[in-house]
Parts: sequence; C-alpha cells; structure tokens
Amino acid sequence: MTQAFGGAMGNADDIRSGTPLIPAAPPRSSFVSVLAWVFIALSAFTTLIGVMQNVMLHLMLRGEMGAAMRSAPEPAGMPGAASFLMRHVDWLFAGFLMVSTLTLAAAIGLLRRHEWARRVFIALLGLGIAWQLAGLVMQFLMMPAFLAPLAQAPDGFAKDFRAMTVAILAFSAIMALGFCVLFGWLIKRLMSTAVRAEFASTDPR
Repeated sequence: MTQAFGGAMGNADDIRSGTPLIPAAPPRSSFVSVLAWVFIALSAFTTLIGVMQNVMLHLMLRGEMGAAMRSAPEPAGMPGAASFLMRHVDWLFAGFLMVSTLTLAAAIGLLRRHEWARRVFIALLGLGIAWQLAGLVMQFLMMPAFLAPLAQAPDGFAKDFRAMTVAILAFSAIMALGFCVLFGWLIKRLMSTAVRAEFASTDPR
C-alpha cells in the first residue's frame, strides 16, 4: 500500500514538475523473435550459397561452356518466359543473391524491431507468394515441351513417365500453395495491431 502510494505521489510530482511521462514499451513477442531468427539462419545460408553459385556461374560462362550454353537450340514449345530465363540465367542467380541478402538484412532489422524491416519483410513475403504462383504456372506451361521427346519412346515407358510427371506436378502444386498460405499467414500476423505496436515503440518518428 505504501509503495503504491509512493509511486502515485512520484507520478504526481513528475506531472507538476513538467517531466514528460514515457510510456512503457510493449513486451517483445516470441513470434517476431523466432521468425527473425529462423530467417536469419535461412537467409545467411542462402546468401552464402548464392555467392558460391554466382562465382561458379561467372567462371563457367567465361569459357567455351558459356558459349555452348548460349548457342544451344531451345526445346520446341518452350514458353517465352522460360526461354528468357535460360538465356539470362546469370540474372536469375544474381537476383537470387540480392533477395537473400535483403532478406538477411530485413530479418536482423526485424529482430531489433525496426519498422522499416517489418515493411520490407512483408514485401518480401508478398514477393515469395508471387514467385511460388509464377513457378507453378511455369511448370504447367513447360509440361508439353518436357513431354515432347516421349513421342518416340515405347508406350509403356511413356505412360509411366507421364504418370510420374503428373505426380511431381501435383506435389509441387501442393507445396507451392502451402507456402502461399504460410506466407499469407505471416503477413497477417506482421500487420496485426499487437505486432505493429512492438515496432512503433522503436520507430524514430
């Protein structure tokens, strides 16, 4: 009772003296911390892999192998987007490295409760949803070109190969849609009032 009275008197003294009261920062949720650490570990690993891939690809494309890859004929029926990616595979790997590095920076900022990191992380999750859906569509568009060589294959082999391809596509579709749902749920949580309050307390504005 005495402590409560003393605290109330102290607050009253602060108000009378003009000292501004600083609101207590909301507690840091384990959801944001665990999410940040998971993506710090994953993006650090993918960034390391991305650096190695870009170095190896740069070395490969400088020699005769690179010239052979650029001059190789494209499979019949390949979609234009897939053809573009095959001709500019170095751009694809460079983009993968850039996204991995940005994800690592955003995950560290998320752990430190920076508002810019929360917004960047939401944008990256949205990009992940778009990438999953685009990859799923690309698989179905490339299926005719992938199965075209089976026209000269024995009937039994062609039938089994088609069945295996359909099973792989079905599994890929389930995985892609699962990631879309997961990323959408993470975006919803990061945009919730409780989580936004954690970042508002560290916003310099």
